[in-house]
Amino acid sequence: MRIKKSLGAAGAAVQAASVTIPSVQLDLSKVKIEPLFEDFVDFDTFSKSDFRIVKVEACEAVSKSKKLLKFTLNDGTDRKRTILSGIHEYYEPEELVGKTCVAITNLPPRKMMGIDSEGMLISAVYEYDGREGLNLLMLDDGIPAGAKLY
Repeated sequence: MRIKKSLGAAGAAVQAASVTIPSVQLDLSKVKIEPLFEDFVDFDTFSKSDFRIVKVEACEAVSKSKKLLKFTLNDGTDRKRTILSGIHEYYEPEELVGKTCVAITNLPPRKMMGIDSEGMLISAVYEYDGREGLNLLMLDDGIPAGAKLY
């Protein structure tokens, strides 16, 4: 209360705008992850993968699909990139607009439900208490679209 009073209306607005969403603590004894690959990938093969920061400009459910979300992304170029991702079970489209994510951008286009998907968004996948869990990798909004990850 003292913070609100001492900062006035502007302080109250800032405080209201910076609501923190509580993080969910997983019981790690119930988490299973896929084993690490035993085969090595040579550096030249790895370096051909183009991981970029993308900004979600629009996101919508794909009609006639229970899983797919259609993302319109700013990838730092002059054109918009479309990526489809089967994560609707975990996220509603409106909660992803404005987010900063990571995508691999040099995969060949893949047609899904008649729409070309031009890459893949990166997510963490695990099993928790017998059910699949998924978290879309989201980063600080201060990172510009198109920044390359190494």
